[in-house]
Amino acid sequence: MKTLRKWSYIGTEQNRVDLLVDGKHLFSLFVLEDKLVRVLLRKNGEFRQGRTWSITPAETPVPFEGRSRLSVEGFSLPEFKQELTEDTLVLETRALRVSVKTPLQIIWEAKSEDGSYQVIASERPTGAYMVGVKDNKSSHFFNQPADDRIYGLGEKVGNLLRNGRRYEMRNLDAMGYDAETTDPLYKHLPFTLTRTGSGISYGVFYDNLASCWFDLGNEIDNYHRPYRSYRAEDGDLDYYFMLGPSLLEVTKTQVWLTGKHIFPPKWSLGYSGSTMYYTDADNAQEQLEGFVDLIKEHAIPCDSFQLSSGYTSIGTKRYVFNWNYEKCPDPKAMTSKFLDAGVHLAANIKPCLLQDHPMYEDVAAKGLFIQDSETDQPERSLFWDDEGSHLDFTNPETVNWWKTNVTQQLLERGIGSTWNDNNEYEIWDFSARCQGFGEEIEVGLIRPLHSFLMMRASFEAQVEYAPEERPYLISRSGCPGLQRYVQTWTGDNRTGWNNLKYNIRMGLGLSMSGIYNVGHDVGGFSGPRPDPELFVRWVQNGVMHPRFTIHSWNDDATVNEAWMYPEVTPLIRNAIQLRQYLMPYFYTMLHDMHVMDEPLLRPTFLDHEGDERTFAETDDYLLGKDLLVASVVEQGATTREVYLPDNGDGWYEFDTGAYHKGGQTIVVDAPLERLPLFVRAGTVLPLANATAKNTTECDLNALAIFPFQGTGKRELAVFEDDGISHKWLEGEHSTLHLVLSSSSDEQTLTLCRSGSLKTDGRELSVFIKRRSPNGLVPTVVVNGQPISNNTHTFSLNEL
Repeated sequence: MKTLRKWSYIGTEQNRVDLLVDGKHLFSLFVLEDKLVRVLLRKNGEFRQGRTWSITPAETPVPFEGRSRLSVEGFSLPEFKQELTEDTLVLETRALRVSVKTPLQIIWEAKSEDGSYQVIASERPTGAYMVGVKDNKSSHFFNQPADDRIYGLGEKVGNLLRNGRRYEMRNLDAMGYDAETTDPLYKHLPFTLTRTGSGISYGVFYDNLASCWFDLGNEIDNYHRPYRSYRAEDGDLDYYFMLGPSLLEVTKTQVWLTGKHIFPPKWSLGYSGSTMYYTDADNAQEQLEGFVDLIKEHAIPCDSFQLSSGYTSIGTKRYVFNWNYEKCPDPKAMTSKFLDAGVHLAANIKPCLLQDHPMYEDVAAKGLFIQDSETDQPERSLFWDDEGSHLDFTNPETVNWWKTNVTQQLLERGIGSTWNDNNEYEIWDFSARCQGFGEEIEVGLIRPLHSFLMMRASFEAQVEYAPEERPYLISRSGCPGLQRYVQTWTGDNRTGWNNLKYNIRMGLGLSMSGIYNVGHDVGGFSGPRPDPELFVRWVQNGVMHPRFTIHSWNDDATVNEAWMYPEVTPLIRNAIQLRQYLMPYFYTMLHDMHVMDEPLLRPTFLDHEGDERTFAETDDYLLGKDLLVASVVEQGATTREVYLPDNGDGWYEFDTGAYHKGGQTIVVDAPLERLPLFVRAGTVLPLANATAKNTTECDLNALAIFPFQGTGKRELAVFEDDGISHKWLEGEHSTLHLVLSSSSDEQTLTLCRSGSLKTDGRELSVFIKRRSPNGLVPTVVVNGQPISNNTHTFSLNEL
């Protein structure tokens, strides 16, 4: 590789400034927003891949065949100042100053309120950019100050703080991974967030789908100051630099840039059953229908079931879109039993056809597979228990074939959702040829794109089949933008206390990287079944994630089921009912995720950056802005140490109402039946019927006031609609607006409602949740009516 050094100014066109580097490479800076600048290097002046599928600012549509990398559609393109001297180019917006130095290096400065500038990032002066001479590799280097804190990279293991480690982006089917140590995993998310020692945060997103490495201070070289690096195996060096200045703002900017989260149906928040055991069994239909009977028998609320791939089997192997009628003789009868019980189905589908698949020859003849790099034959790769060929989703005919089969084999049989699985595209012939929508592309440039286009094709099939309903999809693998179409999870974890612990941090890493709708395989996917204590603690943690699924393929041929241990089944039921109780809070968060780009899972520092102690590694996290979850992740623990962030208002224990000041560490009781939860003081939590059989019955019916201790004011909103259609966009919703304010002697709660959704005379109970040493409950006035030591009931129609 060669280090890039000398540059000369070419010119400025609109909001793009072009430089010529070392006499042959085109180096461009795009001023896209006041806080967002893009840097693009074109080796020898040419694109390696001239299209992107990741960039969609302000919901700008992206064609199936991709968006031109030179497009600036969707960006505001603000005015900026430009100054050129002999060895420096300076670009200045209202928030950033970008200085290009000689030899090639960029220094990034943030503008302060007084008009001065502060360096927040600088590239390595001893070689910031390197490109391959005989290949298309590239590298990019930043200085790494000792007090920088680096986060992001999505689904990565170990601690949330990434400093001092090295990570690879190369999507793999990592079944049985260790959440503390295994790398790489399933997703390609080349995005980092950095909080500087001065408290200013910025993000860097590399828009390249080729495999890459991030070294965040693990590597040391005597010839350079401490540095961090990005190294790509192929593709264009193309990155976006975004100023927060807070970490939360950086996360939300990444979502704004790569795509708004889909708003799935309300039932997607309910418990989703799943296990490979049922569909692998010879009597699969009997096993599956038995699940419906068992949730009723054990009074387990359930909204959906994920149909594992065993329903497609021939012998011991799996064949996408094939139904095994010996194991499942009457699919429509089976799906009807689930749907009659209010349980939605999502079926597992895979993008690779084994070489003896009944449809293989026909698909090959139509040219729907990715092609080998050296012959005019489909590529061949290991897949499950054989070899197979991967479908080429850059071929429009493949997309149509896929959509037709999703519709005929699943949707028309009553299976309304798709589970897009095993879509890592482990094709190691990196030069295998993709149709590229008419412009051939080597698969090594775009491996994660196929999982993305696969989920998009499934999405379109579902939307076309049921246009009045909001679609729900799942995908295991993916790349930036996957949030536009699917919910995801952290793949095939292994049973163990360390996986329970570190899965939490993996979820938070995904959330900080702009992927909010996530969860884990509760109980562990592979390995032995969890013992009763581990299973209870895993469920208690799982119900506090957006996605809650108990899923397994245990090595000992057992099944993780809510009722697997009769002695703790009541505790499992209670945990799921706690989720039901909080469903209006969950659903409002889901709405805010879609509308306001607000993350659901939040590291405690995301909302408390002024409290330095929140940056310590912890197993605590926030669910939304107001609920702190302190999952028990240590075997045998019956107490839990919790640091309560200094929020200025304090915290209440959710179940007891006991109040604690923020900014302190406390120890609370945590017997097996208790999940320690804390509610921010000055919050009104919306609640539902905890014993409902599923989310369709979890309508708002109560408000729990956790009052201020002193003076304060909070504005909140609770969103409801029919839970499945798009009618909320036309005003058919019920949004309850709440203002809680506190003076020295009383709390006042004002309620009003907007939207045209009918509530059919439903009543709303309002009560105070507080325990104080003297046993007194403060006076609270709700819409002019005082309540004290009791509950007041309103009709929603009257608000």
